[in-house]
Amino acid sequence: MQLSEGNISLRRLRENDAARMARLANNEKISRNLRDGFPHPYTLADAITFINNCRDQDPLTTFAIEYQGEYVGNIGIFPGQDVYRKSAEIGYFIGEPYWNKGIVTTALNLITDYCFRELDLIRLFTGVFEYNTASMRVLEKCGFEKDCVFKKSVFKQEKIWDEVRFSKIHPDYLD
Repeated sequence: MQLSEGNISLRRLRENDAARMARLANNEKISRNLRDGFPHPYTLADAITFINNCRDQDPLTTFAIEYQGEYVGNIGIFPGQDVYRKSAEIGYFIGEPYWNKGIVTTALNLITDYCFRELDLIRLFTGVFEYNTASMRVLEKCGFEKDCVFKKSVFKQEKIWDEVRFSKIHPDYLD
């Protein structure tokens, strides 16, 4: 499966993405914006493990982001369970050389459409650390709305931070 718009595509992760993933992800500017489950330093072994863990996803929920035919990052969802099964949390990262090119905006629009159309989800959401204003701008460009702020809820870089929550509702379910 591949989702595409212009020179940006979302596709299944491949084993040969591992070395490039490790190089791009091994960046403190990336890890500081993600939960601590995203390791730093990010090694080749981390990339291989991640790719192997995503191998048999059905339906596909984790995608490689390609720009001009080259792997540049990941985007994925974490589907809710039980009464939250029509919602999913979304997460992404992109290598620093590819920042400010509109790549994540396009990738987020592609996966949002996929989630609403193919996975029958109603709500997508994410949390952004208060200092990650670039990610907040991407979400707003893609029609995500700020739901709330979880005050002093994140412990990252030896400090306490707010988390800003964003969501987007399937258009068929808007009031």
